[in-house]
Amino acid sequence: MGLFNATQTDPATVARDYAPVLIEGERVLIAFKTIRDLVFLTNYRLCTVNVQGLTGRKVEIESIPYKSITRWSIERAGTFDMDADLTVWVSGAEQPLEVKVSASANIVGVQQVLAHHILGGGR
Repeated sequence: MGLFNATQTDPATVARDYAPVLIEGERVLIAFKTIRDLVFLTNYRLCTVNVQGLTGRKVEIESIPYKSITRWSIERAGTFDMDADLTVWVSGAEQPLEVKVSASANIVGVQQVLAHHILGGGR
């Protein structure tokens, strides 16, 4: 799944909207959304939300535990590049997950969340 032209959004709103899929003690740390789709990182996993169909009633939520992420990269927006990039490789997946976020988004914050939970084993 690729998510393009995403903007940073309020983690508290995402936590409220997706409370049924969160487990006890799970917190949304950072989130990005497009008009319909969403990517958010919690203290346990990375989740993608893919809204499908014309009505948007069909929704796919994919959970990727941090232990399944084998590597990641971030690229900050440049002078002529209007978005920042996050690429995440997941074990068993042929293609990486790609997220393009607005230049104003906290892409370094994403790097910190991933590093803390993958390398540091933090919760």
